[in-house]
Amino acid sequence: MDNRFANKVAIVTGAAGGIGLAIATRLHAEGARIAIVDLKAEAAEAAAAKLVADTGGEAIGLGCDVGAEDQVAATVAAVLARFGAVDVIVNNAGLMTFKTLAEFTGDDWLKVLRVDLLGAAFFTRQAFLHCGDKGGAIVNIASVHAIETSANAAPYSAAKAALLSLTRTTSIEGRDVRIRANAVLPGAIDTPMLWDNPNVKSGAETIDKRDVGQPADVAAAVAFLASDDAGFITGTTLAVDGGRLAKL
Repeated sequence: MDNRFANKVAIVTGAAGGIGLAIATRLHAEGARIAIVDLKAEAAEAAAAKLVADTGGEAIGLGCDVGAEDQVAATVAAVLARFGAVDVIVNNAGLMTFKTLAEFTGDDWLKVLRVDLLGAAFFTRQAFLHCGDKGGAIVNIASVHAIETSANAAPYSAAKAALLSLTRTTSIEGRDVRIRANAVLPGAIDTPMLWDNPNVKSGAETIDKRDVGQPADVAAAVAFLASDDAGFITGTTLAVDGGRLAKL
């Protein structure tokens, strides 16, 4: 495999399992020193330890509630203390809850927005504060729900749509400091988050098995966008959905 991330440091949030772990594994395989960040500190530490045991290299696991700005700042400080730099940030942490619009309270909305939108905003701020003259790359993991959605998931869909706008603004403000920002829109990916979805379980949302991708498919797209191969790509959105959004 290419060594596109040799001497680079990458932070991946929500990375103790699923898509996040696949992304961390791919970047690590291409030479990055990895910070696996997750709400569950023990799971993050275990994932990092296994990654190093299996393939060598360097990785650390850090617990962080991405919706708490002080914890985000402390996490980035810990990465800088360990590795001395931050080159890539992948904002993957996500939360999806299911109620009707009439049932969602303000607290319900804020719980999702803090993770799915503000978490990315907080880490983006840290990138602008700490990436320095060499710049860096941000990849935001949004969702096809940012474009087309279903009932009973309004905060998640709204947060992911806003994440695309954040990506565009980051790309504009990042030009002068060499920070690129792009977004990936995963479709139906074979993770517990997909199969535990009440809409899928009930049949309200049907999933064609040909539309189901693997976490590694998303990881490959992220690795490209975060690498120097995508050095002239910023402010863009890449659907990784098996063509699901292309259907009428």
